[in-house]
Amino acid sequence: MPGITASAELYPTEDRDRVVQALLNIFPGDISETDGALTVRSIDLSRFKEAIRQHRILDSTRAVMLRGVGEGRIVFQLNKQAAFVDKISFVEGKAPLGPITVIIVTPEPEALIDDVAPGTVNGEIQ
Repeated sequence: MPGITASAELYPTEDRDRVVQALLNIFPGDISETDGALTVRSIDLSRFKEAIRQHRILDSTRAVMLRGVGEGRIVFQLNKQAAFVDKISFVEGKAPLGPITVIIVTPEPEALIDDVAPGTVNGEIQ
């Protein structure tokens, strides 16, 4: 079972409840706040999987996750504003309000990616 940590800095101009909602929309779990950042810890990828299928972004999700594979983990970033409205938008570079940084710890990152975002051919899962 993967361990998921999703963190976002909380800027003075942001509504704390909206940032909390953005995190929980994608990764249900327990929220904590330390040093001006909100963090959710979870083991549940079901909402993330549902969102990428609903928005038909399996291939782009797969590519982003594969780029983020490291030693026993996967790291990528999501747009906070998109997450607030239950959408997945990956951040490549700098986000105006800062991203949600997602770290998934798993002994087999590639196998998890195959489960979450399987490869497709002509839009159909292989």
